[in-house]
Amino acid sequence: MSEFTGNDVLNAIAAASKNLSARKDEINRLNVFPVPDGDTGTNMSLTLESVVKNLQSLPMGCSSSDVRHAITTGALMGARGNSGVITSQILRGLCEGAANATEITTATIDAAFARAVEVAFQAVRKPVEGTILTVLKDTAAAAKRVHKKKFEVEEALDEIVREAYASVQRTPDLLAVLKENNVVDAGGFGLAILVDGFISALLGKEGSMSDEFSFSPKAEPKVEIEHFNDWEGSEYRYCNEFLVHSETLDPQEALDFLATMGDCELCVGSVPKFKVHVHSNHPNKVLEYFLDRGQIFEVFIHNMDLQSVERNEKLVAEKEKAAAEHKPFGVVAVAAGEGNANILRSLGVDVVVSGGQTMNPSTADLLDAVKACNADSVVILPNNSNIIMAANSAAGLAECKCGVVPTKSVPQAFSAMFGYDESASLEDNLEAMADAYADVKTGEVTTAIKDSHDANGDPIAAGDVIGIADGSIDAVGSSIEEVVMELLEQMEADDADTCTLLAGADYADEQLEALVKSIEETYEDLEIDAHRGEQPLYPVILSVE
Repeated sequence: MSEFTGNDVLNAIAAASKNLSARKDEINRLNVFPVPDGDTGTNMSLTLESVVKNLQSLPMGCSSSDVRHAITTGALMGARGNSGVITSQILRGLCEGAANATEITTATIDAAFARAVEVAFQAVRKPVEGTILTVLKDTAAAAKRVHKKKFEVEEALDEIVREAYASVQRTPDLLAVLKENNVVDAGGFGLAILVDGFISALLGKEGSMSDEFSFSPKAEPKVEIEHFNDWEGSEYRYCNEFLVHSETLDPQEALDFLATMGDCELCVGSVPKFKVHVHSNHPNKVLEYFLDRGQIFEVFIHNMDLQSVERNEKLVAEKEKAAAEHKPFGVVAVAAGEGNANILRSLGVDVVVSGGQTMNPSTADLLDAVKACNADSVVILPNNSNIIMAANSAAGLAECKCGVVPTKSVPQAFSAMFGYDESASLEDNLEAMADAYADVKTGEVTTAIKDSHDANGDPIAAGDVIGIADGSIDAVGSSIEEVVMELLEQMEADDADTCTLLAGADYADEQLEALVKSIEETYEDLEIDAHRGEQPLYPVILSVE
């Protein structure tokens, strides 16, 4: 059971919409061209934006029924293209499944997703595995599983997000055209981002889990994809979509008619409002059919042949732009956690490779990152002792001039970037950046996974909190705060000017605030710089200099 308020849910919907809009281009790039049905990310984000607009117009103190109606109506009215329409049906199903809920529990989450599957699959005449529907089905199965296992709500929501992304990763194994083009399903990825954005906001987390899953193709993607109805190249020219107001329309009869007119047919909604979508060479006949049964409005008819030409021209322009953005210097850094990645980017790093402890990137991964910099010279910051060798190999194999600054932690990379000068030579930068982090001492706090011994030979039991200072286990305790304070003493924080703290993905803001307060009380002259690093496994990474 949870204590989320109605306002928490509304704010989470708004945050999810904002997150989806911010990443729509990333989703669009996954679409396999020549599906000329609009862009998946754009269509899905427009659907959510319409929902938010509807919710904003509700009066204060409105009922939960009014909220559900605003969501379903806004989604239906704002949906564009197949991806938008399917999204609208998923939202409708979630609302219907949660209609009797008075609080968020694993039971209500299970019921909401189960109904979403029913409604969404009813909207598609020929469901295909490896699409947004597969991701929805797998996410619903995760919701059922965590309910049966009696997870706590927060833990259950995290598991649902993980399964959504895991399902996206599996889509190329289910749909050959995805594997052929080295992409995942765009609609499924969009749904995972939507679920992730909503749940992250509901739980009060900054950012999202999605940085752990890199789905965008490498440079110059072959093509783009969205695939719902076993479509492999429509023979029809016009994409037709519009709204219908009718008291007498039979959706099944309408679908049967649409099937005679073309492909990718959809007719969703309920009396009196319906959304229609079809690819056809005779939009006039399609409109006539629905005009005989009600009123039509918000009509959009796209010539898909012309749209194909425009997209090809756009793709050429994007390649030309990328070539024009070649620059003299670039920086690659390795980091785990979106917070750490964002800090590195803000300091001037061009490409952040996801990785670190227990997930070391390969030489090939680093070479791809060097190439993505599109620069004459590139510096690599490995940020882990286990990655330095691969970084050196990548530097030796790179087609451009490339060197390694052998940083062993993300905090060291922060300091190294203060020595970076884009106008200097590679050799001068390597020297200056190495000098800039030379005095940085790094500490890492984690949990022992087996019995062992610390640097002094004292025993460590599995489950103990341990503190590692520049590779040496120098602190052992029962709490994170206790170990951090012991580490700071071992690292001679009394003589330092600055302490940087990076909070891990499972370390709450409240815990971080309490830790900062304890350090400030003990070290009055030490300047504390605390950030959300969001790294896994290590609740706190710290440095002093």
